[in-house]
Amino acid sequence: MSSRPQRSLTLRRLAPGPLKALALGLWGIALLQSYLSGRLDLLLRAVFHPLVWASGLLLLLLAAVELSGRWRDGSRTSGRWTSLLSIGAALAVLALPPRPSFAYLAANRQANLLEEPGLSFVLPPAQRSLTDWVRLLRSEPDPRLHAGDPVRISGFVLPIEGEEPHLARLLVRCCLVDAVPVGLPVRWPPDQPRPRPDQWLRLEGVMVSETIGGRQRSAVKASRVVPIPRPRQPLEP
Repeated sequence: MSSRPQRSLTLRRLAPGPLKALALGLWGIALLQSYLSGRLDLLLRAVFHPLVWASGLLLLLLAAVELSGRWRDGSRTSGRWTSLLSIGAALAVLALPPRPSFAYLAANRQANLLEEPGLSFVLPPAQRSLTDWVRLLRSEPDPRLHAGDPVRISGFVLPIEGEEPHLARLLVRCCLVDAVPVGLPVRWPPDQPRPRPDQWLRLEGVMVSETIGGRQRSAVKASRVVPIPRPRQPLEP
């Protein structure tokens, strides 16, 4: 006796209601896990996180309603395969969470600031973030104005073709889809190995002037380089 009719009978016994409830529940769990585990910080600005965990709770609620039988219709089979595919996709997201490479993403994006907010000159140089320095140098590009200023910044290593690696950050309005890189050229200490792409570092040093392609620009002369863990919220507004 062929096993094909038995498989078909087994598939028909899988009612659309429970399958749909399982799919909704798994997607709800995937959204909540991405928020609770901190992976969401790699993909989305914190201001939008409530939308994600609220959606996860809503999906779990819909799964409970579906499982209760209010929307169940055992005679309908059109949504069975859709539910199975959705379950498989949700399991894949849970088992293989995204791990974006900031250096790869930055290398394929145009390095422009999202907008030019008003600069604050209250903070002393040593307290400026990498993004603060980038904005300042764009508004006052003369390297002589900043030569000798102390620098304490952190970011990820961004390879630059034909140059030493830069230290960079990603600026976003919403998520990685609209992310743009900003970075600073670095003169790395000669007695230390070159940093790896995507490696997160904290640098201490001074701002200096260097000539590249016949023009002067500001660069960070690093005197101390310390590997650090990736920040919980690595994306900047």
